[in-house]
Amino acid sequence: MSKNSILSSFKYAFNGFKFAWHERNFKLHLISTTIVLVLGFYFSVNAIEWCILFICIGLVLMAELFNTAIEKLVDLISPQIQPKAGAIKDLAAAAVLVISISAAIIGLIIFWPYLLSQIIRM
Repeated sequence: MSKNSILSSFKYAFNGFKFAWHERNFKLHLISTTIVLVLGFYFSVNAIEWCILFICIGLVLMAELFNTAIEKLVDLISPQIQPKAGAIKDLAAAAVLVISISAAIIGLIIFWPYLLSQIIRM
């Protein structure tokens, strides 16, 4: 693989991020990511907890990117409203919801002891 094709691959990937930046839900996930990172630094979570948090963040952002890609593809293939096209988009959105809820539960499991110790100190 040539150096130029590798650079082109990164360019296309960053173009995808630029496109996703204009999507409301992607921005909401980035806000959640920022909150998680701030809490992680504030509570000085350990290395394993950081790894788990980054895996969750990556999975949620990846799911949202796939969801956006699927929605755009369905819109391209089926610009008119069709029940099957709607079902495909709903299924993709449900996948994001499932991983987001899972990540939120994992976040609570990780941050709850830290939050509880802060409450007790008050």
